[in-house]
Amino acid sequence: MDILFNQQILIASVIGGLLIGVAAVMMFAFLGHITGISGILFQGINKLNQSDNLWRLFFLAGLIIGPLIAHNVFNLAIPEASNKGPIIAIVAGLIVGYGTRVGSGCTSGHGICGISRLSMRSVTATLMFMATGFATVFIVNHIF
Repeated sequence: MDILFNQQILIASVIGGLLIGVAAVMMFAFLGHITGISGILFQGINKLNQSDNLWRLFFLAGLIIGPLIAHNVFNLAIPEASNKGPIIAIVAGLIVGYGTRVGSGCTSGHGICGISRLSMRSVTATLMFMATGFATVFIVNHIF
């Protein structure tokens, strides 16, 4: 049973990765935009241009609806929420938001689109995101 479950996760991960790659290519080819979630969300809020916001709304809705469809169609488990509490979630969200601002983008923009364009700035940013994430998980799980 574990082997079957692991194969399902592997297949779902490969399909998910391919869909992310195709979406990033299509976004750049058809709209000329980099697929960075923070830019899609926050630049849209700053512009308040309704003709430019429709695709942003559909993209963000897809981020929410896509996993729900995958869960219901492929019967994939939904990860459990952290038991660290709402204060930790709020603080973590603020830190991630600050890091996104300082890093001039998020993991999707730098990690998916930037690295694929061979941007050294994006490679550096992604390495920093990952190293900080690893350190944070270690500190939260083993020190606090």
